[in-house]
Amino acid sequence: MSAVPDFAAVRAEFGLPADGTAFPPAVLAEAERAAAAGPDDPRSGPRVDATDVPLVTIDPSGSKDLDQAVGLVRTPRGFLVHYAIADLGAVVEPGGPLDTEVRRRGQTLYLPDGAVPLHPPVLSEDAASLLPDGPRAAVLWRIELDREGAVVSADVRRALVRSLARLDYAGVQAAVDAGCPHPAISALAELGPLRRARAVARGAIELELPEQEVVPDGTGWTVRVRRRTAVEDWNAEISLLTGQVAAQMMLDAGIGVLRTLPAPDPEAVAALRATALELGLDWPEGESPARVLAGLPRPADGADPADRRALAVRRAATTLLRGAAYASIGAGTPPPADPGHGGIGAPYAHVTAPLRRLVDRFGSEVCLALAAGREVPGWLAEALPTLPGVMSASDTQAARVDRACTDRTEAAVLAGRVGEELEVVVLRREPGEVFLADPPVLAKCDGALAPGTLARARLVEADPATGRVRFALPD
Repeated sequence: MSAVPDFAAVRAEFGLPADGTAFPPAVLAEAERAAAAGPDDPRSGPRVDATDVPLVTIDPSGSKDLDQAVGLVRTPRGFLVHYAIADLGAVVEPGGPLDTEVRRRGQTLYLPDGAVPLHPPVLSEDAASLLPDGPRAAVLWRIELDREGAVVSADVRRALVRSLARLDYAGVQAAVDAGCPHPAISALAELGPLRRARAVARGAIELELPEQEVVPDGTGWTVRVRRRTAVEDWNAEISLLTGQVAAQMMLDAGIGVLRTLPAPDPEAVAALRATALELGLDWPEGESPARVLAGLPRPADGADPADRRALAVRRAATTLLRGAAYASIGAGTPPPADPGHGGIGAPYAHVTAPLRRLVDRFGSEVCLALAAGREVPGWLAEALPTLPGVMSASDTQAARVDRACTDRTEAAVLAGRVGEELEVVVLRREPGEVFLADPPVLAKCDGALAPGTLARARLVEADPATGRVRFALPD
């Protein structure tokens, strides 16, 4: 059902510009100069010519801000990964108007009717994007792995690269299913599952909850569940691999900025296990949450009892992933007591999405200096302690903006159905929470709830102005 949620109200609520692509004149002027300089701009220093390395980009259909290009092949010893990252460090002048503006923004904010980009589109969707239209400046990672998918060696340097094709997830999945993947990623279907298995073995927690997205529908908007393909999961593993390698470089050198998340609290794990057992799911004594969650069916629409129980357990497992933060190290600041990321099961650093996230540019610059055996530049070392605060604030804002858009769309779609009884999957008892499958809506619910079950609940509130949706079980 089409609806017309008020995204302009969301922009006003969070102080976002009505024209998301608007930037101050000095920022646009600097971006235009950087775009005109092209990939051979001598200010960024020497580059390796890697235009002969087969690379492709894999992104959602229609994307223009292409941060990464990947090349992945089998070798006699295992696998060779080339991962090219858009080189924003080569075009953003430290301390200049553009640098000042992107440090204020923190990251790109995505709204259904248009993004508020981190960088001017002349860079993020054109000159700095890894589009397949000629040589592009990049930060190129070269990572060798053995037959089991473990890292053997890694290197990173500035390079000129050439993407052979701009691919999307659905197309790559279809090609893999047909047995004819693009030659540049011929080993993705083998290495992706290997890396995922290693992640589960080290305790990485993947919730795999239904992911809502707001999409156009006729004359308005609706909410649907975005179905992740296996290719998307495999591609994410290559990004995670690169971030883990970068984090280890930073820890070894004692300088950088990490993405951290405390390891799951034992009491939270025990409570989750009790919930799973109460729902009749198998959780052997001593088994890790990562293995249990990986063994659950991917929840679909809640029609099958096993799916309903899995959905409830996955929602309950969000209690394991609390306390995400950023930690700068160096300049007298030691690594945190636990430098790891509990959701990944290893130390991790953001370096693969600099077009859309501020911290990645700085992380890449740290790794480039370390790989070359150079001192980290003073401007970079001075900036590192400021990044955790900026990124934490922008992460919070991005999550709130996304939730506000989804909530308002859910409420707009359901506004005409207040008073109806609908079938929902009960997710949590306290606070009461249910999932409506069609349209996919996550909402509060009053009443005596039994997680993992189907229930008939009356829709008592759906307010498009606030995004509030609430159900209640009949008395």
